Amino acid sequence: MTTLSSDSSPRTGLPLWAVIAAAGLIVGTTAGLRQVVGLYLPPVSESLGVGVEPFSTSMAVANLLWGVGGVVAGAIADRYGAGRVTLLGLVLIIIGYYMLYLAQTGPDLMWSGISLGFGVGACGISVMVGVVGRAAPPTRRTAAIAALGMANGIGNFLAFPYTHLLMETMGWRASILAVIATLALMLPCVWLVSGKTQPMVGAKSQAFGEAFREAFRLPSYWLLTIGYSVCGFHVAFYSVHLPAFVASQGLPSSVAVWALTAVGIANIIGTYIAGQSSRYIEKRLALTIIYLARCFVFLGLLYLPPNGPTIIVLSTILGFFWLATIPLTSSLVATFFGTAWLSMLFGFVLLSHQTGSFVGVWLAGILYDITQSYDTMWWISIGLSLTAAAVHWPIRERPVPRLATGP
Repeated sequence: MTTLSSDSSPRTGLPLWAVIAAAGLIVGTTAGLRQVVGLYLPPVSESLGVGVEPFSTSMAVANLLWGVGGVVAGAIADRYGAGRVTLLGLVLIIIGYYMLYLAQTGPDLMWSGISLGFGVGACGISVMVGVVGRAAPPTRRTAAIAALGMANGIGNFLAFPYTHLLMETMGWRASILAVIATLALMLPCVWLVSGKTQPMVGAKSQAFGEAFREAFRLPSYWLLTIGYSVCGFHVAFYSVHLPAFVASQGLPSSVAVWALTAVGIANIIGTYIAGQSSRYIEKRLALTIIYLARCFVFLGLLYLPPNGPTIIVLSTILGFFWLATIPLTSSLVATFFGTAWLSMLFGFVLLSHQTGSFVGVWLAGILYDITQSYDTMWWISIGLSLTAAAVHWPIRERPVPRLATGP
């Protein structure tokens, strides 16, 4: 059997802040530059003359493969360490962007999406959650993981105006080369998150298959997994299609840039609050509140005047509940099962998130091409918010019996 540590840092001797900083830089940069792909939807679709659907579908596939790659990469990182997996992920993201730079047809966009999806899965949040979760003591784990969500928000805050400026000054194709150069700057961070996990003495060991079987027998894990798919639906649909929604209202593209930048700024605050909230209320209750709150944003987009200030304000509100789900959801996984297989088991939950992302991005493209409106998607988002709130409510926030018999 494989015995893995629940409290070993990636590299012995590194302070926790260094591990969090390196993991946060990787997450913030890769997630931020992954999210800005939506800015390329209007110019790429127009330049290639292929319509919205091919680009939308390629990004939907990317989101789905992000989830699949996260499970596989998480298992490898849990067993052998995160270094090589993270390096592979960064290289694949760079390749995906270069394919977008060279794209001439719809299938070219699909290959770009495939490479981007696997790349983000290999060096994204699920792998880094395991790195930070093992480095942090249990009493600081939720707050430490919340730092990754905050880093993601900072990445979004910087990535959207940064990429928009590059596109305005260099054109959309040339701007991609600058994005690739930015990603290459993250390569030195790989060393700080590398290193094998250390054996833990005293606790009952688990092999790969045993960890999955234990997780799949726990109803609360399934409820958490199902609910997280709604988060993926919301986040991917909003980030990819907001530029197109803004354009459909006859507004300048800068409105979408500032709105998504506002999401990133508010997300920093909201994720920090979520990381601290576990001291006062149960994580499943905080998640229920987050999903209920999102309903009001989508209702606002349906019924309030669709002008620039309205969209930016509503986006700011949504930002407070954007990635606040990350520390709460991943910490619940750690509460259930410990951190030995945290990257893999959270990776499976993230697969549900990315399945929701796939559906959200793909369905929005299909429905918009049919109806020339996003109204149906806002109503679907409201219904899913209510469903997610109901699903999280009965979760039982306690460890499995195996951990109760540990040291």
